[in-house]
Amino acid sequence: MKKPLSMLILATASLGFVAVSHASPAELKATYDATKKQSDADYKAAKEACDSHKGNAKDVCVKEAKLAHVKTIAEAEVSYKGTDKARKNARMDIADANYELAKEKCDDQTGNNKDVCVKEAKAAKTAAVADAKAGKEISEARKDAREDKADANVAVQKEKCDALAGAEKTRCLDAVKK
Repeated sequence: MKKPLSMLILATASLGFVAVSHASPAELKATYDATKKQSDADYKAAKEACDSHKGNAKDVCVKEAKLAHVKTIAEAEVSYKGTDKARKNARMDIADANYELAKEKCDDQTGNNKDVCVKEAKAAKTAAVADAKAGKEISEARKDAREDKADANVAVQKEKCDALAGAEKTRCLDAVKK
């Protein structure tokens, strides 16, 4: 029961994001708000569905619902804001929620197996956080590279304009500035 509900929530959210990829800012905000509201309702329903479980199974169920909620909200925010910071924050939030779920699943184990399970969960979170940070650094590096290429092209065009004289040179330099 848990898996189909989670998959339904994620599928609904994903379809909403595909539909708004070319929307206006007002439409994006409205879609973001609607997705957030729907996700809150889905989370509440999923948490109530967890009441049928007992003990750690209930805790795991709640963490799975929380993970689905966090993913939906994070993806909605990325779609709405579309910034590198939003992408990084989304990946960090999802990493935290995955870690909490993995830790909760470890509670069913004892002794060394539990210790290993917790260490694996922590290692997975550390890797996800590193990937989120690297993703931001890569996008910044790409932006810097685009700017460097553009600057180099401008320098080349200016040099070509130097071979011209008078009005032609002025027009050429104006075109380069644009």
